[in-house]
Amino acid sequence: MPVKKILVVDDSPTERAFIQNLLVKNGFEVVLADSGENGIAKAKSEKPDLVLMDVVMPGLNGFQATRTISRDEDTKHIPVMICTTKSQETDKIWGMRQGARDYVMKPIVEEELLAKIAALG
Repeated sequence: MPVKKILVVDDSPTERAFIQNLLVKNGFEVVLADSGENGIAKAKSEKPDLVLMDVVMPGLNGFQATRTISRDEDTKHIPVMICTTKSQETDKIWGMRQGARDYVMKPIVEEELLAKIAALG
């Protein structure tokens, strides 16, 4: 199933705007959430085709939110891609163990992100 609607979960307004602009100009519908808690709620209400999840956020972090989305009956079919500055191999392994399908590093390289989205679709 091709990815059309993407939920971007990031506490940084600048990052959300940057990712939103990148995705919209490439034809995606974008839904935004500013926290892990809001990301989980929007994943349930909006039913996106993909979630791009930041890790470092106040409250529920991206690893916790990814685990919740990937294990909840209503949302476990939605792939989550971690999108973070955390570059250690252990972070990537931990993210994948929480249910993430892929992991992309910030700063985001447009071609890399689009290729990873296409691979999930």
